[in-house]
Amino acid sequence: NEANFHDFSAPVRRYLDALKEGSSATGMRSTARYIGALVGDVHNVLINGGIYGYPGTRTQPGGKLRLLYEGNPMAMIMEQAGGAGSTGTGRILDIQPKEIHDRTPMFLGSIENVFELD
Repeated sequence: NEANFHDFSAPVRRYLDALKEGSSATGMRSTARYIGALVGDVHNVLINGGIYGYPGTRTQPGGKLRLLYEGNPMAMIMEQAGGAGSTGTGRILDIQPKEIHDRTPMFLGSIENVFELD
């Protein structure tokens, strides 16, 4: 959501700017596409390429999506398809949950796109 751009961390803002300018690792200019349904957005990334991102913000630095119900299943699917799932600082599937409703920032897509943030 572009309205939250200024609430994202500096590395996430730089990465999004690089995607828009075409100066990321892919070397291609990208546009934002957001269906608003996690499964639909991940399906779009699997079929058409790109990256799905739901970073933490100033008000929710731990992210909004739940680790056990959203992060882990989608990261596993993405990794099985040859991609990656990251929090922006590490692999989603390496996180040990402390509570059942733990939340996490999430980036899903190709290995090249996702780990350019890390």
